[in-house]
Amino acid sequence: MRQPHKERELTAVSADGTRIHVEVHGEDGRPAVVLAHGWTCSIRFWAAQLADLAADHRVIVYDQRGHGRTAPPAAHSAGYSTDALADDLEAVLAATLEPGERAVLAGHSMGGMTLMAAARRPVFREHAAAVLLCSTGSSRLIPEALVVPMRPGRTRTWISRRILGSRAPLGPVTPLSKRILRYGTMGRGAAADRVAECARIVHACPRPVRVAWAHVLGALDLDAEVRELRVPTAVIAGSDDRLTPPVHGRALAAALPDSAGLTELTGVGHMTPVEAPEAVTGAIRSLVGTYLGEKEDVA
Repeated sequence: MRQPHKERELTAVSADGTRIHVEVHGEDGRPAVVLAHGWTCSIRFWAAQLADLAADHRVIVYDQRGHGRTAPPAAHSAGYSTDALADDLEAVLAATLEPGERAVLAGHSMGGMTLMAAARRPVFREHAAAVLLCSTGSSRLIPEALVVPMRPGRTRTWISRRILGSRAPLGPVTPLSKRILRYGTMGRGAAADRVAECARIVHACPRPVRVAWAHVLGALDLDAEVRELRVPTAVIAGSDDRLTPPVHGRALAAALPDSAGLTELTGVGHMTPVEAPEAVTGAIRSLVGTYLGEKEDVA
């Protein structure tokens, strides 16, 4: 029988002074896994992975700036950028891993972009043994988005930009808001409880934070950073993802210097760690087994 895993909380301080809420689940000495969540989400997004992996791994999770229990940055313009995301990840790695200790890093959506943005950083290269990119892209997020059911072109791009960067409040979670969330971010077959959980997480994101990051993502260009991601990197994409369609996953797999393969999950939308937790957790376990090696079990 699996024993309850240990949990501790700590604060990592980023380069601009932003205090990052971090949690470490599992026993010391286990293989280390670091999970970075996406836009409008929080540590809670990784609940399925934590429940599984923390039994025999040391799992490090953190709230991106402005999300969950991490406060928004003090300086609006400089505090919202891919460089800031990379700074935060560096702070988390430095606060939780021993010098030279290697880990498998997984990022979903904006979390994957965080890993790309950090690819050149010395701290990232010191600690990253392998990477998993879930439902993410490196550029052209707005032009490639399929949220608006129109042919590609300037009109679709303009409408998509207006929707994704909308300042309208999300309001309470209602049957209508769950249907909208399912359409925009999840596959048609997503279970109702998983839709509801994603809705609770997304609706908890403060509106100013959601809008600020939408502007950053709308101008995203990390193509050069992808080519600097020089550790084995696996990619997962959902076939029904409207926010980062499979075209992004295919482009990433083709551009990566050390691709560990692309997996396209049929019928799955953007929220892959929640919609297909077994596939995502299995991919992380595979990377750990291949690039960190299984450590001896402890009582």
